[in-house]
Amino acid sequence: MIGRKKRRFQNVVLLLSSYVFYGLWDWRFLGLLIASSLIDFIAAKAIHNSDNKVSRKLWLAFSIFWNLGILITFKYFNFFIGSFAELFSLQLSVETYSIWNVIIPVGLSFYTFQTMSYTIDVFRRKQKPTKNLLEFCCFVAFFPQLVAGPIERANKLLPQFESQREFSLKNAKDGLRQILWGLFKKILVADKLGIAVTMVYNDPEAYGSLTLIYATVLFCFQIYCDFSGYTDIALGTAKLFGFKLSKNFHFPYLSQSITNLWQRWHITLTNWFTDYVYIPFVKSRKQVNFWSRGFGLLITMVLVGLWHGANWTFVAFGLFNGIVLVAERIPLNSKKYTLKKYLHSAPRIVPFIYVFIMAGIAAVFFRAENIDQAALILKRIFTLAPDDRISSLIGSKLWYFVIMIIAEMLTRKKDFPLQDIERFFPRPVRWVLYYILIFLIIRYAEPKEAFLYFQF
Repeated sequence: MIGRKKRRFQNVVLLLSSYVFYGLWDWRFLGLLIASSLIDFIAAKAIHNSDNKVSRKLWLAFSIFWNLGILITFKYFNFFIGSFAELFSLQLSVETYSIWNVIIPVGLSFYTFQTMSYTIDVFRRKQKPTKNLLEFCCFVAFFPQLVAGPIERANKLLPQFESQREFSLKNAKDGLRQILWGLFKKILVADKLGIAVTMVYNDPEAYGSLTLIYATVLFCFQIYCDFSGYTDIALGTAKLFGFKLSKNFHFPYLSQSITNLWQRWHITLTNWFTDYVYIPFVKSRKQVNFWSRGFGLLITMVLVGLWHGANWTFVAFGLFNGIVLVAERIPLNSKKYTLKKYLHSAPRIVPFIYVFIMAGIAAVFFRAENIDQAALILKRIFTLAPDDRISSLIGSKLWYFVIMIIAEMLTRKKDFPLQDIERFFPRPVRWVLYYILIFLIIRYAEPKEAFLYFQF
Protein backbone atom coordinates (compact mmCIF):
# COMPACT_ATOMS: atom_id res chain seq x y z
CA MET A 1 0.00 0.00 0.00
CA ILE A 2 2.84 2.39 0.86
CA GLY A 3 4.51 1.57 -2.45
CA ARG A 4 1.31 2.28 -4.37
CA LYS A 5 0.86 5.65 -2.64
CA LYS A 6 4.46 6.56 -3.37
CA ARG A 7 4.04 5.67 -7.05
CA ARG A 8 0.82 7.69 -7.23
CA PHE A 9 2.58 10.67 -5.66
CA GLN A 10 5.45 10.34 -8.16
CA ASN A 11 2.99 10.28 -11.06
CA VAL A 12 1.01 13.26 -9.74
CA VAL A 13 4.21 15.30 -9.51
CA LEU A 14 5.26 14.23 -13.02
CA LEU A 15 1.86 15.03 -14.52
CA LEU A 16 1.63 18.45 -12.89
CA SER A 17 5.20 19.19 -13.95
CA SER A 18 4.39 18.15 -17.51
CA TYR A 19 1.28 20.33 -17.65
CA VAL A 20 3.15 23.32 -16.20
CA PHE A 21 5.98 22.74 -18.69
CA TYR A 22 3.55 22.67 -21.62
CA GLY A 23 1.35 25.46 -20.28
CA LEU A 24 4.28 27.86 -19.92
CA TRP A 25 4.59 27.85 -23.71
CA ASP A 26 0.88 28.65 -24.24
CA TRP A 27 -1.66 27.63 -21.59
CA ARG A 28 -4.54 27.86 -24.09
CA PHE A 29 -3.43 24.65 -25.84
CA LEU A 30 -3.16 22.68 -22.62
CA GLY A 31 -6.83 21.85 -23.06
CA LEU A 32 -6.09 20.04 -26.33
CA LEU A 33 -3.50 17.86 -24.61
CA ILE A 34 -5.89 16.98 -21.79
CA ALA A 35 -8.77 16.38 -24.20
CA SER A 36 -6.67 13.99 -26.29
CA SER A 37 -5.75 12.06 -23.15
CA LEU A 38 -9.37 11.78 -21.97
CA ILE A 39 -10.82 10.88 -25.37
CA ASP A 40 -8.30 8.13 -26.12
CA PHE A 41 -8.48 6.78 -22.56
CA ILE A 42 -12.28 6.45 -22.84
CA ALA A 43 -12.17 5.16 -26.43
CA ALA A 44 -9.60 2.46 -25.61
CA LYS A 45 -11.65 1.19 -22.66
CA ALA A 46 -14.82 1.12 -24.79
CA ILE A 47 -13.03 -0.77 -27.56
CA HIS A 48 -11.65 -3.34 -25.13
CA ASN A 49 -14.95 -3.87 -23.31
CA SER A 50 -17.02 -4.34 -26.47
CA ASP A 51 -17.38 -7.55 -28.48
CA ASN A 52 -19.42 -5.81 -31.15
CA LYS A 53 -17.30 -5.19 -34.26
CA VAL A 54 -19.32 -2.16 -35.32
CA SER A 55 -19.07 -0.58 -31.89
CA ARG A 56 -15.32 -1.21 -31.72
CA LYS A 57 -14.79 0.33 -35.15
CA LEU A 58 -16.91 3.36 -34.27
CA TRP A 59 -14.91 4.05 -31.13
CA LEU A 60 -11.65 3.63 -33.07
CA ALA A 61 -12.95 5.95 -35.78
CA PHE A 62 -13.88 8.51 -33.10
CA SER A 63 -10.33 8.40 -31.69
CA ILE A 64 -8.69 8.70 -35.12
CA PHE A 65 -11.15 11.43 -36.19
CA TRP A 66 -10.30 13.49 -33.10
CA ASN A 67 -6.54 13.11 -33.40
CA LEU A 68 -6.32 13.71 -37.13
CA GLY A 69 -9.00 16.37 -36.86
CA ILE A 70 -7.02 18.58 -34.53
CA LEU A 71 -3.89 18.00 -36.63
CA ILE A 72 -5.67 19.10 -39.82
CA THR A 73 -7.38 22.02 -38.09
CA PHE A 74 -4.29 23.54 -36.53
CA LYS A 75 -1.54 22.42 -38.88
CA TYR A 76 -2.94 21.86 -42.38
CA PHE A 77 -6.17 23.84 -42.77
CA ASN A 78 -4.52 26.97 -44.18
CA PHE A 79 -2.34 24.82 -46.46
CA PHE A 80 -5.31 22.95 -47.93
CA ILE A 81 -7.44 26.10 -48.29
CA GLY A 82 -4.58 28.03 -49.87
CA SER A 83 -3.74 25.18 -52.29
CA PHE A 84 -7.42 24.82 -53.22
CA ALA A 85 -7.74 28.56 -53.86
CA GLU A 86 -4.57 28.58 -55.98
CA LEU A 87 -5.68 25.54 -57.97
CA PHE A 88 -9.02 27.09 -58.93
CA SER A 89 -7.71 30.67 -59.09
CA LEU A 90 -9.95 31.82 -56.26
CA GLN A 91 -9.36 35.22 -54.71
CA LEU A 92 -9.29 34.43 -50.99
CA SER A 93 -7.77 36.94 -48.63
CA VAL A 94 -6.20 35.95 -45.33
CA GLU A 95 -9.15 37.56 -43.56
CA THR A 96 -11.57 35.18 -45.31
CA TYR A 97 -10.49 32.36 -43.03
CA SER A 98 -8.60 34.30 -40.38
CA ILE A 99 -10.21 32.23 -37.63
CA TRP A 100 -7.76 29.46 -38.56
CA ASN A 101 -4.66 31.63 -38.48
CA VAL A 102 -3.52 30.35 -35.12
CA ILE A 103 -0.21 29.19 -33.72
CA ILE A 104 0.41 25.48 -34.22
CA PRO A 105 0.43 23.87 -30.75
CA VAL A 106 3.98 22.77 -30.02
CA GLY A 107 4.48 19.00 -30.14
CA LEU A 108 1.02 18.41 -31.67
CA SER A 109 2.26 15.93 -34.28
CA PHE A 110 4.15 13.97 -31.64
CA TYR A 111 1.61 13.51 -28.88
CA THR A 112 -1.36 12.92 -31.23
CA PHE A 113 0.57 10.09 -32.92
CA GLN A 114 1.57 8.66 -29.56
CA THR A 115 -1.93 8.58 -28.11
CA MET A 116 -3.53 7.48 -31.40
CA SER A 117 -1.23 4.45 -31.59
CA TYR A 118 -2.50 3.42 -28.15
CA THR A 119 -6.13 3.11 -29.25
CA ILE A 120 -5.12 1.36 -32.50
CA ASP A 121 -3.08 -1.21 -30.56
CA VAL A 122 -6.00 -1.78 -28.16
CA PHE A 123 -8.27 -2.28 -31.18
CA ARG A 124 -5.81 -4.80 -32.62
CA ARG A 125 -5.71 -6.51 -29.19
CA LYS A 126 -1.96 -5.95 -28.98
CA GLN A 127 -2.32 -3.71 -25.94
CA LYS A 128 -4.55 -3.94 -22.89
CA PRO A 129 -6.02 -0.59 -21.87
CA THR A 130 -4.92 0.85 -18.59
CA LYS A 131 -7.54 1.37 -15.90
CA ASN A 132 -5.62 4.23 -14.35
CA LEU A 133 -6.33 7.64 -15.89
CA LEU A 134 -3.44 9.27 -14.01
CA GLU A 135 -0.89 6.87 -15.47
CA PHE A 136 -2.31 7.25 -18.96
CA CYS A 137 -2.21 11.05 -18.76
CA CYS A 138 1.43 10.78 -17.67
CA PHE A 139 2.12 8.56 -20.70
CA VAL A 140 0.65 11.17 -23.07
CA ALA A 141 2.13 14.27 -21.42
CA PHE A 142 5.54 13.07 -20.13
CA PHE A 143 7.42 16.34 -20.52
CA PRO A 144 10.92 15.17 -21.64
CA GLN A 145 9.51 13.78 -24.89
CA LEU A 146 6.22 15.69 -25.12
CA VAL A 147 7.16 18.35 -27.64
CA ALA A 148 9.59 16.56 -29.99
CA GLY A 149 9.53 12.84 -29.24
CA PRO A 150 10.66 10.12 -29.35
CA ILE A 151 7.16 8.88 -30.23
CA GLU A 152 6.73 6.16 -27.61
CA ARG A 153 4.47 3.12 -27.72
CA ALA A 154 2.22 2.33 -24.79
CA ASN A 155 3.62 -1.18 -24.34
CA LYS A 156 7.05 0.30 -23.57
CA LEU A 157 6.44 3.58 -21.73
CA LEU A 158 3.12 3.01 -19.94
CA PRO A 159 4.39 0.12 -17.75
CA GLN A 160 7.11 2.44 -16.46
CA PHE A 161 4.41 4.68 -14.96
CA GLU A 162 2.71 1.62 -13.50
CA SER A 163 5.78 0.69 -11.47
CA GLN A 164 7.56 2.57 -8.70
CA ARG A 165 10.82 4.30 -9.55
CA GLU A 166 13.78 4.52 -7.21
CA PHE A 167 16.57 7.04 -7.45
CA SER A 168 19.70 5.68 -9.12
CA LEU A 169 22.96 7.60 -8.87
CA LYS A 170 24.29 5.88 -11.99
CA ASN A 171 21.18 6.82 -14.03
CA ALA A 172 21.35 10.38 -12.71
CA LYS A 173 24.99 10.79 -13.72
CA ASP A 174 24.38 9.20 -17.12
CA GLY A 175 21.33 11.42 -17.59
CA LEU A 176 23.18 14.63 -16.79
CA ARG A 177 26.04 13.68 -19.10
CA GLN A 178 23.64 12.89 -21.92
CA ILE A 179 21.88 16.24 -21.40
CA LEU A 180 25.25 17.99 -21.54
CA TRP A 181 26.16 16.23 -24.77
CA GLY A 182 22.78 17.08 -26.29
CA LEU A 183 23.23 20.76 -25.43
CA PHE A 184 26.71 20.66 -26.97
CA LYS A 185 25.33 19.27 -30.23
CA LYS A 186 22.46 21.75 -30.33
CA ILE A 187 24.13 24.98 -29.23
CA LEU A 188 27.74 24.61 -30.32
CA VAL A 189 27.17 22.63 -33.51
CA ALA A 190 23.63 22.85 -34.93
CA ASP A 191 23.10 26.55 -34.20
CA LYS A 192 26.54 27.49 -35.57
CA LEU A 193 26.09 25.46 -38.74
CA GLY A 194 22.65 27.02 -39.10
CA ILE A 195 24.15 30.51 -39.39
CA ALA A 196 26.07 29.51 -42.54
CA VAL A 197 23.13 27.54 -43.96
CA THR A 198 20.71 30.43 -43.48
CA MET A 199 23.12 32.87 -45.11
CA VAL A 200 23.20 30.79 -48.29
CA TYR A 201 19.58 29.65 -48.44
CA ASN A 202 18.30 33.20 -47.91
CA ASP A 203 19.96 34.25 -51.18
CA PRO A 204 20.79 31.15 -53.27
CA GLU A 205 21.21 33.15 -56.49
CA ALA A 206 24.27 34.84 -54.99
CA TYR A 207 26.13 31.55 -54.58
CA GLY A 208 27.49 28.95 -56.93
CA SER A 209 27.38 25.19 -57.10
CA LEU A 210 30.16 24.40 -54.61
CA THR A 211 28.82 26.77 -51.97
CA LEU A 212 25.27 25.45 -52.34
CA ILE A 213 26.54 21.87 -52.02
CA TYR A 214 28.60 22.81 -48.98
CA ALA A 215 25.67 24.61 -47.33
CA THR A 216 23.39 21.64 -48.01
CA VAL A 217 25.88 19.23 -46.43
CA LEU A 218 26.09 21.55 -43.44
CA PHE A 219 22.30 21.54 -43.21
CA CYS A 220 22.27 17.73 -43.18
CA PHE A 221 24.47 17.84 -40.11
CA GLN A 222 22.64 20.83 -38.64
CA ILE A 223 19.30 19.05 -38.57
CA TYR A 224 20.92 15.85 -37.32
CA CYS A 225 22.68 17.65 -34.45
CA ASP A 226 19.59 19.70 -33.70
CA PHE A 227 17.16 16.78 -33.48
CA SER A 228 19.51 14.15 -32.08
CA GLY A 229 20.71 16.79 -29.60
CA TYR A 230 17.13 17.26 -28.40
CA THR A 231 16.73 13.48 -28.22
CA ASP A 232 19.83 13.24 -26.02
CA ILE A 233 18.36 15.91 -23.74
CA ALA A 234 15.02 14.08 -23.62
CA LEU A 235 16.61 10.68 -22.91
CA GLY A 236 18.93 12.18 -20.31
CA THR A 237 16.10 14.01 -18.54
CA ALA A 238 13.99 10.84 -18.51
CA LYS A 239 16.87 8.95 -16.87
CA LEU A 240 16.84 11.43 -14.00
CA PHE A 241 13.29 10.28 -13.21
CA GLY A 242 14.04 6.57 -13.69
CA PHE A 243 12.61 6.21 -17.20
CA LYS A 244 14.09 4.73 -20.35
CA LEU A 245 13.00 6.21 -23.67
CA SER A 246 13.49 4.78 -27.15
CA LYS A 247 16.61 5.40 -29.17
CA ASN A 248 15.74 7.70 -32.08
CA PHE A 249 19.00 7.90 -34.06
CA HIS A 250 21.75 5.46 -34.91
CA PHE A 251 24.44 7.17 -37.02
CA PRO A 252 22.12 7.69 -40.02
CA TYR A 253 24.79 9.14 -42.31
CA LEU A 254 26.78 5.92 -42.04
CA SER A 255 23.89 4.06 -43.65
CA GLN A 256 24.46 1.82 -46.65
CA SER A 257 21.30 2.90 -48.47
CA ILE A 258 18.39 5.30 -48.11
CA THR A 259 16.32 2.34 -46.90
CA ASN A 260 18.91 1.81 -44.17
CA LEU A 261 19.00 5.55 -43.43
CA TRP A 262 15.28 5.58 -42.62
CA GLN A 263 15.88 2.68 -40.25
CA ARG A 264 18.43 4.85 -38.41
CA TRP A 265 16.89 8.34 -38.67
CA HIS A 266 13.93 9.36 -36.46
CA ILE A 267 13.49 5.65 -35.78
CA THR A 268 10.26 5.97 -33.78
CA LEU A 269 8.54 7.93 -36.57
CA THR A 270 9.67 5.42 -39.21
CA ASN A 271 8.38 2.55 -37.09
CA TRP A 272 5.07 4.36 -36.52
CA PHE A 273 4.39 4.88 -40.23
CA THR A 274 5.55 1.35 -41.01
CA ASP A 275 3.20 -0.25 -38.47
CA TYR A 276 0.15 1.98 -38.92
CA VAL A 277 0.30 3.05 -42.58
CA TYR A 278 2.58 0.94 -44.79
CA ILE A 279 1.85 -2.57 -43.48
CA PRO A 280 -1.96 -2.10 -43.26
CA PHE A 281 -1.99 -0.63 -46.77
CA VAL A 282 0.00 -3.51 -48.28
CA LYS A 283 -2.05 -6.13 -46.44
CA SER A 284 -5.27 -4.56 -47.72
CA ARG A 285 -4.27 -5.20 -51.35
CA LYS A 286 -5.70 -8.23 -53.11
CA GLN A 287 -2.26 -9.09 -54.45
CA VAL A 288 0.89 -8.32 -52.51
CA ASN A 289 3.66 -7.80 -55.05
CA PHE A 290 6.35 -5.30 -55.99
CA TRP A 291 3.84 -2.78 -57.32
CA SER A 292 1.61 -2.81 -54.25
CA ARG A 293 4.63 -2.51 -51.96
CA GLY A 294 6.08 0.27 -54.13
CA PHE A 295 2.83 2.21 -54.15
CA GLY A 296 2.56 1.71 -50.41
CA LEU A 297 6.07 3.13 -49.95
CA LEU A 298 5.24 6.19 -52.05
CA ILE A 299 2.06 6.92 -50.09
CA THR A 300 3.80 6.34 -46.77
CA MET A 301 6.74 8.60 -47.55
CA VAL A 302 4.52 11.39 -48.88
CA LEU A 303 2.65 11.26 -45.58
CA VAL A 304 5.99 11.25 -43.71
CA GLY A 305 6.95 14.38 -45.64
CA LEU A 306 3.59 16.05 -44.99
CA TRP A 307 3.88 15.16 -41.30
CA HIS A 308 6.90 17.46 -41.13
CA GLY A 309 4.98 20.52 -42.27
CA ALA A 310 2.21 22.08 -44.34
CA ASN A 311 4.24 22.99 -47.40
CA TRP A 312 4.67 21.50 -50.87
CA THR A 313 8.41 21.29 -50.19
CA PHE A 314 7.71 18.62 -47.56
CA VAL A 315 5.46 16.75 -49.98
CA ALA A 316 8.31 16.83 -52.51
CA PHE A 317 10.73 15.71 -49.78
CA GLY A 318 8.56 12.68 -49.01
CA LEU A 319 7.89 11.88 -52.66
CA PHE A 320 11.59 12.01 -53.53
CA ASN A 321 12.45 9.67 -50.66
CA GLY A 322 9.63 7.35 -51.68
CA ILE A 323 10.88 7.18 -55.27
CA VAL A 324 14.40 6.40 -54.07
CA LEU A 325 13.13 3.67 -51.71
CA VAL A 326 11.17 2.07 -54.56
CA ALA A 327 14.16 2.36 -56.92
CA GLU A 328 16.37 0.56 -54.40
CA ARG A 329 13.96 -2.40 -54.53
CA ILE A 330 13.65 -2.76 -58.31
CA PRO A 331 15.02 -6.18 -59.40
CA LEU A 332 18.00 -5.63 -61.68
CA ASN A 333 18.16 -9.19 -62.98
CA SER A 334 16.35 -12.53 -62.87
CA LYS A 335 17.89 -13.30 -59.46
CA LYS A 336 16.17 -10.22 -57.99
CA TYR A 337 19.47 -8.48 -57.34
CA THR A 338 18.58 -4.93 -56.31
CA LEU A 339 20.39 -1.64 -55.89
CA LYS A 340 19.96 -1.98 -52.14
CA LYS A 341 21.71 -5.38 -52.14
CA TYR A 342 24.51 -3.99 -54.28
CA LEU A 343 25.03 -1.00 -51.97
CA HIS A 344 25.15 -3.23 -48.90
CA SER A 345 27.88 -5.36 -50.49
CA ALA A 346 29.85 -2.61 -52.27
CA PRO A 347 33.05 -1.01 -50.91
CA ARG A 348 32.18 1.34 -48.02
CA ILE A 349 32.93 4.52 -49.96
CA VAL A 350 30.26 3.74 -52.59
CA PRO A 351 27.19 3.71 -50.32
CA PHE A 352 28.63 6.63 -48.32
CA ILE A 353 28.75 8.86 -51.42
CA TYR A 354 25.38 7.57 -52.65
CA VAL A 355 23.62 8.23 -49.32
CA PHE A 356 25.00 11.76 -49.09
CA ILE A 357 23.93 12.60 -52.64
CA MET A 358 20.39 11.30 -52.12
CA ALA A 359 20.09 12.75 -48.61
CA GLY A 360 21.47 16.07 -49.87
CA ILE A 361 18.89 16.36 -52.65
CA ALA A 362 16.14 15.54 -50.16
CA ALA A 363 17.58 18.12 -47.74
CA VAL A 364 17.24 20.85 -50.37
CA PHE A 365 13.47 20.27 -50.47
CA PHE A 366 13.34 20.06 -46.68
CA ARG A 367 15.20 23.36 -46.15
CA ALA A 368 13.93 25.45 -49.06
CA GLU A 369 11.16 27.99 -48.46
CA ASN A 370 9.17 26.84 -51.48
CA ILE A 371 9.32 24.61 -54.55
CA ASP A 372 10.64 27.40 -56.76
CA GLN A 373 13.57 28.02 -54.44
CA ALA A 374 14.32 24.29 -54.22
CA ALA A 375 14.29 24.05 -58.03
CA LEU A 376 16.61 27.06 -58.30
CA ILE A 377 19.11 25.59 -55.83
CA LEU A 378 19.15 22.19 -57.53
CA LYS A 379 19.51 23.84 -60.95
CA ARG A 380 22.50 25.90 -59.80
CA ILE A 381 24.08 22.82 -58.23
CA PHE A 382 23.72 20.52 -61.23
CA THR A 383 24.58 23.15 -63.84
CA LEU A 384 27.81 23.87 -61.93
CA ALA A 385 27.12 27.56 -61.44
CA PRO A 386 30.40 29.48 -60.93
CA ASP A 387 31.45 30.06 -57.34
CA ASP A 388 33.89 32.35 -55.58
CA ARG A 389 32.38 32.85 -52.10
CA ILE A 390 32.70 29.45 -50.43
CA SER A 391 35.43 30.66 -48.08
CA SER A 392 32.96 33.06 -46.41
CA LEU A 393 31.06 30.08 -45.02
CA ILE A 394 33.91 28.69 -42.96
CA GLY A 395 33.23 30.13 -39.53
CA SER A 396 35.50 30.24 -36.51
CA LYS A 397 33.24 27.84 -34.57
CA LEU A 398 33.36 25.05 -37.16
CA TRP A 399 35.87 23.12 -35.07
CA TYR A 400 33.06 22.24 -32.65
CA PHE A 401 31.55 20.30 -35.52
CA VAL A 402 34.83 18.44 -36.03
CA ILE A 403 34.98 17.58 -32.31
CA MET A 404 31.41 16.25 -32.40
CA ILE A 405 32.10 14.06 -35.44
CA ILE A 406 35.29 12.61 -33.96
CA ALA A 407 33.66 11.97 -30.57
CA GLU A 408 30.65 10.19 -32.04
CA MET A 409 32.78 8.15 -34.43
CA LEU A 410 35.06 6.98 -31.61
CA THR A 411 32.09 5.94 -29.47
CA ARG A 412 29.81 4.39 -32.08
CA LYS A 413 28.84 1.50 -29.81
CA LYS A 414 27.77 3.82 -27.00
CA ASP A 415 24.52 5.75 -26.63
CA PHE A 416 26.49 9.01 -26.34
CA PRO A 417 30.22 9.88 -26.14
CA LEU A 418 30.31 10.81 -22.42
CA GLN A 419 28.64 7.56 -21.31
CA ASP A 420 31.78 5.74 -20.13
CA ILE A 421 33.93 8.76 -19.32
CA GLU A 422 34.60 7.46 -15.78
CA ARG A 423 36.53 4.53 -17.25
CA PHE A 424 39.06 6.75 -19.01
CA PHE A 425 39.54 9.90 -16.92
CA PRO A 426 40.02 10.59 -13.20
CA ARG A 427 37.47 12.80 -11.44
CA PRO A 428 39.45 16.11 -11.64
CA VAL A 429 39.89 15.74 -15.41
CA ARG A 430 36.20 14.89 -15.86
CA TRP A 431 35.05 17.95 -13.94
CA VAL A 432 37.38 20.23 -15.88
CA LEU A 433 35.85 18.86 -19.09
CA TYR A 434 32.31 19.33 -17.78
CA TYR A 435 32.97 22.95 -16.80
CA ILE A 436 34.59 23.71 -20.15
CA LEU A 437 31.53 22.37 -21.99
CA ILE A 438 29.14 24.26 -19.72
CA PHE A 439 31.10 27.50 -20.19
CA LEU A 440 31.14 27.14 -23.98
CA ILE A 441 27.43 26.32 -24.10
CA ILE A 442 26.50 29.38 -22.04
CA ARG A 443 29.02 31.65 -23.76
CA TYR A 444 28.03 30.85 -27.35
CA ALA A 445 24.31 30.17 -27.04
CA GLU A 446 22.39 31.89 -29.83
CA PRO A 447 19.31 33.85 -28.68
CA LYS A 448 15.91 32.66 -29.94
CA GLU A 449 17.28 29.52 -31.59
CA ALA A 450 14.53 26.97 -30.94
CA PHE A 451 14.87 23.30 -31.84
CA LEU A 452 13.92 22.80 -35.49
CA TYR A 453 11.55 19.93 -34.71
CA PHE A 454 9.48 22.05 -32.29
CA GLN A 455 7.61 23.32 -35.37
CA PHE A 456 6.49 19.81 -36.27
